[in-house]
Amino acid sequence: MRTALISLVSGTLFGAGLALGGMTDPARVRGFLDVFGDWDPTLAFVMGGAVIVMAVAWRIVPRMAEPIIAGKFHLPTKSDLTPRLVGGAALFGIGWGIAGLCPGPGIAALVIEPAAAAIFVVAMIAGMAVVRLVEGTLS
Repeated sequence: MRTALISLVSGTLFGAGLALGGMTDPARVRGFLDVFGDWDPTLAFVMGGAVIVMAVAWRIVPRMAEPIIAGKFHLPTKSDLTPRLVGGAALFGIGWGIAGLCPGPGIAALVIEPAAAAIFVVAMIAGMAVVRLVEGTLS
């Protein structure tokens, strides 16, 4: 119950931050990606704030014996770039540029503009299902 409550509060805080930062507005995201046109630098500050918070977290984590909620830390163990990672990042970037949304803001946008965001979320879930099917077939 405690973990679920902390997850709910964290998710709500994350969604509120996305909404306040303008990440749920596809026009603002496209404006940020339009570097050679009418560039909107607002999201650079949102991302910069996230990088600062993460930099602080990466400094604190090694000093902690264990996480506050879980029994152990689940930190990345790989540092290599694979074709799958590069391809996934490219597809993510292309989708973000076309739709103006990525998964977190897309879900948060369901509250603000349900009809437009629902199309994105359904397409995102369908894409995830296709990847699982393809990976299951190839393995």
